[in-house]
Amino acid sequence: MDTVVLAVSTRGQEVESVHRGSVAVVNQRGDLIYSAGDPDFLTFTRSTIKPFQAAPFVAADGPSTMGFTEREIALMCASHSGEPMHVQAVRDMLGKIGCGEQHLHCGCHPPLHFAALELPLPAQAQFNQLHNNCSGKHAGFLAWCVMHEAPTDSYLDPDHPVQKAVRHSLSHFTGLSQESLKQGIDGCSAPNYAMPLWRLAFAYARLASGVADAEFGDTLSVLFHAMAAHPEFVSGAGRSDLAMMQCAPGDWVAKVGAEGVQAIGIRSLGIGIAIKVESGDGRALQCVAVEVLRQLGLLKTPQASPLAAWSRPQFRNYRGIVTGEMQPRFKLASV
Repeated sequence: MDTVVLAVSTRGQEVESVHRGSVAVVNQRGDLIYSAGDPDFLTFTRSTIKPFQAAPFVAADGPSTMGFTEREIALMCASHSGEPMHVQAVRDMLGKIGCGEQHLHCGCHPPLHFAALELPLPAQAQFNQLHNNCSGKHAGFLAWCVMHEAPTDSYLDPDHPVQKAVRHSLSHFTGLSQESLKQGIDGCSAPNYAMPLWRLAFAYARLASGVADAEFGDTLSVLFHAMAAHPEFVSGAGRSDLAMMQCAPGDWVAKVGAEGVQAIGIRSLGIGIAIKVESGDGRALQCVAVEVLRQLGLLKTPQASPLAAWSRPQFRNYRGIVTGEMQPRFKLASV
């Protein structure tokens, strides 16, 4: 199957850019129930797989062993904004396991909350790896290593025990063999994996379901509850994942990934949603995500919801003049 046009960017009354991609909606049995484009589209999952990267630590009773709070569990699943509360929480996590910022191997970038809130970077600002949006995930990797007396200096090596545990987790929850997971390196230097889009949706259906797992027990339930209870630690102010989870507190979990990937789990329906915009355009991705929720009957009036800013976002030039907007252009098909 081919991808389809999911959204277009306009300038005036004309289409300026076209954004193709695919959508998959899957139930907890792994049945594809709605789609647009190619549900088998090979997709690098990027940050959407963070809950499943955290799963081995949770399954080993890591949070209680290391004294991690529910907020800190949420932070292991996060692409956080580097706000002071996020930075302090990661520092606390590292302190509990006897590590520090120097043990992280995620690299450093400016905190995401400046761009999200359209704020300038402070003059003479200095940042470190704690500000990296993936630092909570990396703290979780290090915590697993400390628990299992595994080396901490090589924790991102694909053959390191923690990364082998992560591959097993992904294989288990997506129903794919480890051999079929296509490997790459993420922006934070951790191994990342590509898979058919519907398999990512399936994993999120399982995350949302709350059903105990024969091997991992209530791990996914623990992760879901942490994310749903503390969406501000999964995302941050002015970010779409936070807004999405604020639309249905306790029922939706949402996780965006770089290069146009979004995954959503809906507990009340037992479904998972995965979206990939081929071009990686984030504005198109969020417009499409809102439209998917609307077409599924989960978001009746997007403009009156916390997701209003992402529904049909307007484009403005440097003088503030509206020049165009993003418009969804697809229809979900029942399978």
